[in-house]
Amino acid sequence: MIVSPVMPMLAQNSDAPSATKSDTVARPDPSYDDSIETMLPHFKNPRFWLSGQANFIFQTHPPFRADYSGTNSLSPNYEKATSRVMTLYTGVRLNNSTELLFDLEEAGGAALSTGLGLAGNTDLDIVRNPSLSKAPYPARAMIHKVFALSDDKVENHRSALSLLDELPRRRLEIRFGKFSMPDFLDVNSAGTDTHFQFINWTTDNNGAYDYAADTRGYTVGATADYEDRNWGFRFAEALMPKVANGIDLVWRPWQVHAENFEYELRHGIIAQKPGVIRLLAYTNYANMGIYRDAIAQFENHTAPTPESAPEITNHPWHITRKYGFGINLEQNLTRYLTAFARFGWDNGKTESFAYTEVDQTFAEGLGASGAWWHRKQDRAGLAFVSNALKKDHQTYLADGGLGFLLGDGRLSYGRENILETYYTVHVWRGIYLAPGLQHINNPGYNRDRGPVLVPSFRAHIEF
Repeated sequence: MIVSPVMPMLAQNSDAPSATKSDTVARPDPSYDDSIETMLPHFKNPRFWLSGQANFIFQTHPPFRADYSGTNSLSPNYEKATSRVMTLYTGVRLNNSTELLFDLEEAGGAALSTGLGLAGNTDLDIVRNPSLSKAPYPARAMIHKVFALSDDKVENHRSALSLLDELPRRRLEIRFGKFSMPDFLDVNSAGTDTHFQFINWTTDNNGAYDYAADTRGYTVGATADYEDRNWGFRFAEALMPKVANGIDLVWRPWQVHAENFEYELRHGIIAQKPGVIRLLAYTNYANMGIYRDAIAQFENHTAPTPESAPEITNHPWHITRKYGFGINLEQNLTRYLTAFARFGWDNGKTESFAYTEVDQTFAEGLGASGAWWHRKQDRAGLAFVSNALKKDHQTYLADGGLGFLLGDGRLSYGRENILETYYTVHVWRGIYLAPGLQHINNPGYNRDRGPVLVPSFRAHIEF
């Protein structure tokens, strides 16, 4: 199962300070009003945090053309499925610089074709492993410590990830515990949050960012975040899973580990308009296969047992490295309209292991606040994503190999191109409804299948 790395309450990075009267640095406006209405009032005491959310996504697709199907194909027949994610956010502030955060989550429902057949899957909240327990589980459990490096303060948007009312303008923030990597890295105010925005895996996240995570999207590790007036630098060290998309993490960080780096410059690329530029790099060390080795083993018939297709997992325990880079942009065009873009690349020779099967991606889109048309709690968006694979990965799938998501038995390669749109309407208090539509060309990078049209309907409740 892969669960959306849920962003509580705010789609923007809660670690970035908001502007104050004395702060003249331009900040990007959030893609929607930050005073999200809820069903129940929250604690007035700033020492504590208690909130919740429930996200239900219904999706379907009509029959589509498929010259053939394999073990890991998206079914060409009519399907429908509903996913759910429910989260309880809690926190307590111990003093003016230290807090404890704990979230309890339950996820279930179903996925179209059990989540197989697409690199840019259409629902980031899906249950991809139906055998996982449906019992609630700890999603996040961390300690957050802020070290002041200046005397002046800036206001902080309180959220389930940061309870403090204000923060030192220059500071170092340390977190340790269980969390989701996209809680703090590759965040984008117009394209990150499945509660209110897009829901495709490669629209909400950089598809080539194979970030450390278990099946549900969480890991254990530590982050260090240095923030100054108009820039910040983040580092995260985290555990990797035992097998591709597995639920169990390897507790030997001296062997199996992931390093993540992000530089953020809060400066627009259009003069006099707020914007953010984020540069990302990561490297993973885990028991990952090499596509070229699996192909050679298959073609030379050197596998321990005869196989009808290459197997990326057919190797003894060994530690290999995967690395990649990303660019994340957001730019205010007007007060109510934000453009965003992502570019991602990874080395493509090493097995896709934790997030999805993408070696290169480009995404661009627009997010609009409903305040534009006098519906301040509404929002809308339109995005285009193009995903690609490196040659070794293509050959592996063309020979009949299976990844943890893809494998049609054959492959007539083409870029997987996705167009997604949504409109989120505020119905009453904490109730939000959102129809959406996705159009996918070459699902699973296969020109012999598709295109696929996937309408969706989301019901979201904030408590």
